[in-house]
Amino acid sequence: MENQKFIVLSICLSLLITIASAQNSQLRQNFYQNSCPNVESLVRSAVQTKFSQTFVTAPAVLRLMFHDCFVRGCDASVLLSSPNNNAEKDHPDDISLAGDGFDTVAKAKAAVDSNPRCRNKVSCADILALATRDVVALVGGPSYSVELGRRDGRISTKASVQRKLPHPTFNLDQLNSMFASHGLSQTDMIALSGAHTLGFAHCGRFSNRIYGFSPTNRIDPTLNLQYALQLRQMCPINVDPRIAINMDPTTPRQFDNAYYQNLKNGKGLFNSDQVLFTDSRSRGTVNLFASNNGAFRQAFVTAITKLGRVGALTGNQGEIRRDCSRVN
Repeated sequence: MENQKFIVLSICLSLLITIASAQNSQLRQNFYQNSCPNVESLVRSAVQTKFSQTFVTAPAVLRLMFHDCFVRGCDASVLLSSPNNNAEKDHPDDISLAGDGFDTVAKAKAAVDSNPRCRNKVSCADILALATRDVVALVGGPSYSVELGRRDGRISTKASVQRKLPHPTFNLDQLNSMFASHGLSQTDMIALSGAHTLGFAHCGRFSNRIYGFSPTNRIDPTLNLQYALQLRQMCPINVDPRIAINMDPTTPRQFDNAYYQNLKNGKGLFNSDQVLFTDSRSRGTVNLFASNNGAFRQAFVTAITKLGRVGALTGNQGEIRRDCSRVN
């Protein structure tokens, strides 16, 4: 009997320890208040400097965070380099990630580590999350509190990217399924898609919509015809594969709800954009965000906060990388 009591007590104790350590390792906004209290201003200053040199900083950092979190979680594994080109960033779905995004994180990391109190205390994953918030604010988007306490992953492989990122051809079911696998709702997915208000896409990513949609329709009928003809001018058939087009044809340098207004006018560049309006199940949310920028901003903050929790390593998992491009 005494033995059974002891076993029950041991189980209860171990459960309490597990719960306590889980709570201690949760992401929280004031994670660095004792170890590096000015981490946010150090990162913001580095991001502002980089942004003043090139606008590409904003869409590049935002896209980098999304691509990181959807593969192995938000562990900065997308930043790792491989001597034999076998890292995440070497996968075809990641090869177009702009170098300015990687450079922004490296510069912010150097700024943080130049402070003796902060050296080797702040993860690359947290720096990427902070830099993402800062670029969104710099281009007119919402500023929001960032949960911190992520650790950096030690694994980055090309194979792990396969079928982990949404493709331009996706329909609503495919989008919802992929986002739901990370605990993100349809509303979260539509709000995060609004990041396409910034940035650009290479012609090859959407050329099938303007040249070879189907045997009966060369141009995708859900695409605004005038817009499709403009895209053909910018992306002729034998176009240089390096040519890229603004995702948002109206306000490409402003984080706003024009993306959703464009969808209502048949000006979603990818099928995965336009389907949000053509599918009746998501149209209501597009209409809401198109008419109410405040509703979009609020939904985006909710969604990117949830995205930042995906697969985060905490506590004593992973490491704090000294160089964001290589494991310690």
